[in-house]
This record gives sequence, C-alpha cells and structure tokens, in this order.
Amino acid sequence: MVNKMQQEITLQQIMSQIANVKKDMIILEKSGFSALRAENEKIKLELLQLKQQVMDEMMKVRTDTKLNFNLEKSRVKELFSLNERKLLEMRTEVVALNAQQDQALTQTDRKLDTEVAGLKTMLESHKLDNIKYLAGSVFTCLTVALGFYRLWT
Repeated sequence: MVNKMQQEITLQQIMSQIANVKKDMIILEKSGFSALRAENEKIKLELLQLKQQVMDEMMKVRTDTKLNFNLEKSRVKELFSLNERKLLEMRTEVVALNAQQDQALTQTDRKLDTEVAGLKTMLESHKLDNIKYLAGSVFTCLTVALGFYRLWT
C-alpha cells in the first residue's frame, strides 16, 4: 500500500509534470501564434502594397483616359471651329455670288429696257413714216384721179 506521503509526492510530481507540459504548450502556442501573427502582418503588408499598386495603376489609367479625352475634346473643338470658318467663308462667297448675279441681272434688265425703248421709238418713227407715205400716196392717187376726171369731163 502506498502511504499518504508518497501519494502526495507522486501527486506533486504529476502536477509538476502537468505544469511543465502546460508551460511547453503555452510556449509552443505563443510561438505558433507569434508566427501566425507575423505571417498575418506580412500578408497585410503585401496586401497594402498590392492595394497601393492597384490604386497607382488606376490613377495612371484615369489620368491617361482624362488626357486622351481632353485631347480628343480639343481636336473636336478645333474641327468644329474650322468647319464653322469654312461655313462662314462659303456663306460669304454665296452672298458675293448672289450679289454679282443680281448686279448682272439688273444690268441685263437695263440693257433690255433700253433696247425695247429704242425699238419702240424706231417702230413709232417707221409707223409715222409709213403714215406719211400712205397719205402722200393717197393724195397723189386722188390728184391723179381728179385730173383724169377733169380731163374726161
């Protein structure tokens, strides 16, 4: 049989061994936890670096896109102003051509009016000459007829 003293000593030894095992487990747990924590921190840093790289790339793409957009916008504005100038030049040219055409039509109308007036004057003068010759011919015929009438009577 085991006496009480030996039982307590054995109990103390077992408790001491259990405490040592607990200490070893705590040390192992802490070192494992520390390793996990260090790995976690390392992963967090890598994640932050990746996030920063992605943000930098996004900013680069944004600025490139804005630059391209602004360049295209200015090119479109230049084309628009160039087309506006061409349109204005064309309008001015059309107005000038219309003015020249109107002037030519006015000159042609004046020439036609002058020619028509000249022809009317000439027609009136020939009509008057014809009336004179007709009256002279009628009076001559009448005189000859009266002369023959007297001679026969």
